[in-house]
Amino acid sequence: MTLPSGVGSWPGTDPLAAARQVQDLLSENGIPYLVELPHRGPGADMIGRTAAALVDLGVDLQPSGWRLAPAADRNVRRGRAFLRDDLEVLAETYDGWQGPLKVALTGPWTLASSLWLPRGERVVTDAGACRDLMQSLAETVRVLVGQVRAAVPGAEVILQLDEPGLPAVLDGSLRSASGLNQVRPVDQPVVREGLAAVREAHDGRVVLHCCAPRVPTALLRSVDVEVNLDTSLLTPGAWEGVAELVESGRTLWAGAIPTDAVGTHPGGFVDALVHAWHRVGLPDATLADLVVTPACGLAARAQAARIQRLAVDAAAELSERAVA
Repeated sequence: MTLPSGVGSWPGTDPLAAARQVQDLLSENGIPYLVELPHRGPGADMIGRTAAALVDLGVDLQPSGWRLAPAADRNVRRGRAFLRDDLEVLAETYDGWQGPLKVALTGPWTLASSLWLPRGERVVTDAGACRDLMQSLAETVRVLVGQVRAAVPGAEVILQLDEPGLPAVLDGSLRSASGLNQVRPVDQPVVREGLAAVREAHDGRVVLHCCAPRVPTALLRSVDVEVNLDTSLLTPGAWEGVAELVESGRTLWAGAIPTDAVGTHPGGFVDALVHAWHRVGLPDATLADLVVTPACGLAARAQAARIQRLAVDAAAELSERAVA
């Protein structure tokens, strides 16, 4: 059965209202998730939430962004408070829940490319700092998963690693602190090792989310992760890589609903996905194994609930096509 889910970010600043909206949309036949509300401010965004949660690694917020530091600042304390509030809301909203529940952290390489060293360069430029960050993030995964299981004892916790920066880390398109140079690409074996170290910190399902072009599907086949990507960005060649991923037994989380989608019927998006599916020789029966999501987060979309509903309806239509 094709299932719907979402990426995580949501408009507004009220965690209870957002959690109830997501629960209403996804609790019957979907995979609900812990919402991310970046409009609350620093520490509530993708990078800030994870940076604030890092175990045994200090960070603070500078004009240039989040930076490794000897001690946490008030923005970190605020980020931790946001997460505590979110977990309390999760416990209230999903009291008695039995089933999958997704939580997200920034993945190791997007985090390493977004955090800054005390001397002003990106963490990704320093191998030792990267190792420390991977170790801290792995422990952060263990802590967060434990907190979610304590809040919702019946949850089958799915961990999402947000990696929109992964292609840039691999191809060397990141800009240096000065903006005058590019950061050297990180070798694939090193990237694989970092992903695997964080992935192995969770004993359940892990999905890697990347809504950027040039998702490295061949690399991801060598790591035990499911993959969530924006299907509208896939070239014919990239679809071949997706087919290999699916044929290897990995679950594809298809970001098939544009975040600026209009209307209330997903038929056109379903048709586009099925057409691409057939073009690479994948059988209709495998559509049942998909998870359908919006293409990316919905924090900037006032009509987030309508777009999430399109994913729910698209999943139902794909389930029907899978058994037709």
